[in-house]
Amino acid sequence: MSHADSFQPLPLLDLLRALRPQQWTKNALVGAAYFFAYWDRMRITPLTLGDLGRVIPAVLLFSIVSSGVYVFNDLRDREADRHHPVKCKRPIAAGGISTVTALLWGATLLIGGLIGAYVLSAPFTIVLCGYVLMQLAYTMFLKQVALLDTMIIAAGFVLRAIGGAVVLDNVTISPWLLLCTFLLAMFLALCKRRHEKLLSGAEEPHAHRSNLMHYDAHLLDLLIAVIAAATIVCYALYTLWPDTEAKFGTAALGFTIPFVIFGIFRYMDLVYRHSEGGRPEKILLTDIPILVNIALYGLTVAAICWLR
Repeated sequence: MSHADSFQPLPLLDLLRALRPQQWTKNALVGAAYFFAYWDRMRITPLTLGDLGRVIPAVLLFSIVSSGVYVFNDLRDREADRHHPVKCKRPIAAGGISTVTALLWGATLLIGGLIGAYVLSAPFTIVLCGYVLMQLAYTMFLKQVALLDTMIIAAGFVLRAIGGAVVLDNVTISPWLLLCTFLLAMFLALCKRRHEKLLSGAEEPHAHRSNLMHYDAHLLDLLIAVIAAATIVCYALYTLWPDTEAKFGTAALGFTIPFVIFGIFRYMDLVYRHSEGGRPEKILLTDIPILVNIALYGLTVAAICWLR
């Protein structure tokens, strides 16, 4: 039995690294429904800061469950990850966590997260169960289907947004916002696949991810351009849509469109000119222009809503 497959004492640091805490930023999307519903002038009963008492646990539970999925994903891909220059350092692939420990750790996270969701909200539990089932199917076989794999990733972000809505009372999320979420997540996923495709090169072709052989770099470039344009148009339509104007009591949200355009253009610049894109969560946390752009976007939205 190999070193990685035998039960062994486990350093706490490896357990924590296996959670991929740097990716928990994705789950901030769970709070989007609260943010937009808070400014909804058409609500009979306005949301209060007290409602955050349901949103914050939902974000934490999504983080716990997604970490459980990551553990099972790393366990499933441990052999392939050993061929990747970065992922080979993950605790399971590097042999720091045994198979038995990984199974127990992943199961504890999933079961604990779902129990917590059941205590919090039944509708939220259904959404979270759907997310877990979809991600486990992705881990087992759907990730090997080119293009469908990126759509599954994007669907996971949509479920995050829906989960943040159902955990609150009488909150509906705009279909436009869900579509924007799906398209933006698709954009990031396609950029990541492009990075992986170019990284695989000719050394040991597609040893890390076999479905990369079904991707063409030129096709990925075209798809990224199409999805980027669709994201910008969709967001612009959302901000200028009559229902959105009635909901927020202002048509000034259109002034936020330039921030979305700059954010996408900046990300594409990093992908094509600086060979980034393999780790979207790292870019969103470390790239100064993108961080400033996000901050200005948030301040502009807040100012528009306050001054309406």
